[in-house]
Amino acid sequence: MLHADDPAQAATARLPSVSRRFVLGALQAREKYLLAAFIILILAALFAPALPASAWHIPHFVDDRTWLGVPNAGDVLSNLAFLAMGVWGSERLRARHDAPVGASWFFVGLILTCLGSGFYHLDPDMPQRLVADRLGMAVAFAGFLGIAASERISTRAGEAVLVLTMIAGLLAAWVARENLAPWVIAQFGGMALAVGLALTRPRPGALGVPLGGVIVFYVIAKLFELGDVTVFEATGHMVSGHTLKHLAAALAAWPVIRALGSRPCTH
Repeated sequence: MLHADDPAQAATARLPSVSRRFVLGALQAREKYLLAAFIILILAALFAPALPASAWHIPHFVDDRTWLGVPNAGDVLSNLAFLAMGVWGSERLRARHDAPVGASWFFVGLILTCLGSGFYHLDPDMPQRLVADRLGMAVAFAGFLGIAASERISTRAGEAVLVLTMIAGLLAAWVARENLAPWVIAQFGGMALAVGLALTRPRPGALGVPLGGVIVFYVIAKLFELGDVTVFEATGHMVSGHTLKHLAAALAAWPVIRALGSRPCTH
């Protein structure tokens, strides 16, 4: 009979744990594809030609009216929609223990976006303020990609994507003061990655966040952004495209919030 301190028994007992570590360390096919996509985006951000920050800075938005003492009131106050969705989503998370990875950071990012974007639009002629705007967006976007990866690939993939995207996004937002290329790649490359994940079948046990709905609202927001003047003229100067952009972007959180309330938390 083997004793507890028998070397042979100890070696045998260690085998299952070693095997489990190897199993956990092995990448699934979807994880390999995700890793390859990240490597491509990182290489693109590092070696893409520099894009001057002035190339994308819009020093003036069409609706500069003051209301209740708030300059550029439409573009400033519409950011309150981000605050509302961020607080609502954070409260919804309190009742769940099965939320996808990144959900809490997604809602925190929305609150930060409200603060950063509102600060920027108070005086958009100061491009330095764009850093505050982009930092909040980077946090929210990292949270969303974390949700997408955990819903479609695996929990550990969601955790890795959340951390990597958070770091890359914050660095890109800071570097964008002088070189916009990493920020453009992070924003549009990240959205392309989100589209790819949305087209992937959800993994077993996923909450069922409709990623496509989030992406649709994002696209609508971008269209409103591009049509700032057009919308302003079409609505008889009632509202600008950029103001509606904020509202549409905030509504992108609705599919996530709705999924969080779709079924009770299981223990």
